[in-house]
Parts: sequence; structure tokens; C-alpha cells
Amino acid sequence: MNAFELFYYKTSHYMWLMSAVNYKVGNEKLIKVLSGAAAHLSSLLEKQGRADGALRIAVVGGGCSGLQYKMDLVDGPRDRDMLVVSNEVTVVIDPKSALFVAGSELDYSDDLQQGGFKVTNPNAEVTCSCGESFAA
Repeated sequence: MNAFELFYYKTSHYMWLMSAVNYKVGNEKLIKVLSGAAAHLSSLLEKQGRADGALRIAVVGGGCSGLQYKMDLVDGPRDRDMLVVSNEVTVVIDPKSALFVAGSELDYSDDLQQGGFKVTNPNAEVTCSCGESFAA
């Protein structure tokens, strides 16, 4: 299945499953998932029995710099979410968080101390030395 067919399948599948859910389909201008993050995310979703699931990214108050990312594995989008298929995985973002993450890239690192999903956000004016929070 090529990337277009996968995108069509996933968005059609979500439309069918979530017909009562009102969401928008976005593109990689909102968030781009890099290959390392895509592989790890696919593995996590498969292990949880959610092969058609998604990663929810939210921006919430907190952290050293005022804002931080919250990530969860979910079955699909909620009302008013943005759904993005990037690198063959699905990400859902609420509209408020979308304002903060527009143009970001999501990667994954296996580093022992600083490992995990990492967001490179061009909107972050200040980042904390821990790398987990930002100010926009």
C-alpha cells in the first residue's frame, strides 16, 4: 500500500468509525512525524492492540517554562480535533494545542537519559534545559 492509499484508508476508516465525531484532516504542515518516531509509535500501538489508533498530542500548562507536551495513545479523534497522517502513523491534536505545535516535528530517541518522543517546535521562544517544556 503506498502512502496515498494508506492515508485514504486511515482517514476513511476513521470517518467510518467516528461518524458522529466532527474533526478536520490536517497535513504535515501542522506536525511531521519522523521515521524514528513513526516506527516506535507503530510498535506501541501494535502492542496495545490499537493498530489503527493514534497518538494524541496536547499542550498543557506546566513545566519549567510554562507549557509542556502531553502525549497519549488513543483510538481516534475527538470532536474538533485535527487528524494528521504522517509517515504512515496518525496523530490527533485539539485545536488549541494545534496553535502551539504548528510546523513541529516529532522524533524518537533511544538515549538512556534523554530518550523518548521529542518535539522540535519552531514556535517555542524559550525552552527549558530539561527539554520537556517551552514558552511560546
